[in-house]
Amino acid sequence: MAITALPPDADADIARVTEALAMITPRWNVRILLALSGPPLRYSELADKVSWLQNGQLHPKLKSLCDAGLVERTEHTARHVTYGITERGTALLPILPLIVTWAEEHLEKSDRPLPAIEHIEDSLTLLTRRHAAAILWVLKSRKEVSGRVLARIVMPSSDWTNIYPPLRQLVADGLADTDGNGRPYRLSAAGDALGPVLGTLSAWSAGQPLDQAADHPLWGQRQAKSKPRPWVSSQPRPAPTTLPPARTTGTGPAWRSRDLFSHATTNHPKATLPAGGPRR
Repeated sequence: MAITALPPDADADIARVTEALAMITPRWNVRILLALSGPPLRYSELADKVSWLQNGQLHPKLKSLCDAGLVERTEHTARHVTYGITERGTALLPILPLIVTWAEEHLEKSDRPLPAIEHIEDSLTLLTRRHAAAILWVLKSRKEVSGRVLARIVMPSSDWTNIYPPLRQLVADGLADTDGNGRPYRLSAAGDALGPVLGTLSAWSAGQPLDQAADHPLWGQRQAKSKPRPWVSSQPRPAPTTLPPARTTGTGPAWRSRDLFSHATTNHPKATLPAGGPRR
């Protein structure tokens, strides 16, 4: 079922990216995936790594991640159960440094140095706002567009004035710009810089190799240099043909999942994350 008035391929692309963001954005999900990026762990071992979670919080998080296909529960015996990140979950991890790079450049500076994991969580919060992905897609493709036209594309079955709350939120977050009331809207520099993140999320959510993000028909970086590869919106989601760096042996990659933390993982993080928001 179409969610926008965009062409079917673009509409399906937005739906997949929105679904992918919904999998990983809920609080603590990324931290749990990072804690599981090594060998499989028993429940008690994992609980020690995410000790800031209160009793009863970890189990539903694990269930949702298992349902999403990012974590696998293996029952060796009735008393020996382990949890491990799946190949699909592992394939997601290389996207996290891209988010950190964008956040360090475009999120408002904090009074204190933030660990990379908080940059990731703040950035994902911005991207998961209602209709955010669809609006960003349209602004990228149309360059400048009025609120009324944007509404007809993003929410064709709703009253066109409903576009303004999410649109104004994107402006407040620094991902969109306008010259004033009644003037067209466009991507900000920060919004346009999300290209590598959104393109890679699109590739991952479609089950494609992450390097195909550079050839994404909208967010790709090589469009001016070469003809994009066909972008199939309805293909199945195969497992990655090679395991991402977190699963390899030998010399470790330049970036490791534990590099996302500026403190020991057993420390209790702040109860609330800073509001963040890109610089405008």
